[in-house]
Amino acid sequence: MRRVGILGGMGPEATVLLMSRVIAAVPARDDADHVPLIVDQNSQVPSRIAHLIEGTGPDPAPVLAAMARRLEGAGAEALAMPCNTAHHYLAAIRGAVSVPVLDMVAASARVARDAAGQGGKVGLLASPAVAKVGLFDRALAAEGLEVVHPADGAALLAAIRRIKAEGPVAAACAALLRASEAVLAQGAEVQLVACTEFSLIADALAPGVRGIDTLDVLVEEIVGFAQGRG
Repeated sequence: MRRVGILGGMGPEATVLLMSRVIAAVPARDDADHVPLIVDQNSQVPSRIAHLIEGTGPDPAPVLAAMARRLEGAGAEALAMPCNTAHHYLAAIRGAVSVPVLDMVAASARVARDAAGQGGKVGLLASPAVAKVGLFDRALAAEGLEVVHPADGAALLAAIRRIKAEGPVAAACAALLRASEAVLAQGAEVQLVACTEFSLIADALAPGVRGIDTLDVLVEEIVGFAQGRG
C-alpha cells in the first residue's frame, strides 16, 4: 500500500471529510488494509479568495509548495489536495516535488464527461474564484463539455464563508439548492460540486440532478494510487 500526503486545512472540516471518505472507500478487515495518509492540516495557507478575487492577500503558492516538500520529506509517495480553488497553484506544487500530485480537477472533468456525454452541459457549483481563473472551464472544455455557471456567484461565496465560519448550516444549503436549480434550468442535469465546503452539503442539490462531488473523485484517485492502480 503506497502512502499519500494530503495538503489540508483548506478548510479543516473538508480535510477531515476527505479522510473519513478514504476510510469508508476501502473494504478493510484490519488497520493495515487502510490507505496510509500523511496529513498537513495547515489552516494558515493564505486565503485563495483574497488572492484571486479581492487581490489583497498574499500568494498561497509558496506555502503550498513548502507543504508539498514537507510531505514528500515525510515519506509521501504521491500528494493530493482537497481544495478545488487551490488547484490553480498546482504547477507550483508539482514544481516543488518529485512525486506525483493527483489532479482533482482533471479527474473530475473526465468523470463529468462520462456522465454528460460528449458535448453535454455540466453545471459548476464552485467558488467564484474558480470561475474567475477558468480552472474547470479549461478542464471541461478539454473533455468536450459546455460549462454552465450560476449567475449569482456572490451568493455561493457567501455560503462558502458561512460554512467555514458556522459549519453546514441551513442557509448555506438553501443557497446551494438555488444555484443548482438555476443551472438545471439551463439544461445542466450533470453538476459538479466543486468546492469542498459544498461537499459537506452535497445532498442539497435540486431534484433530478446527477451530482458529482469532486471530493469523491479525489478519494477514488487516492485509493487507486495507494493500491497501485495509478
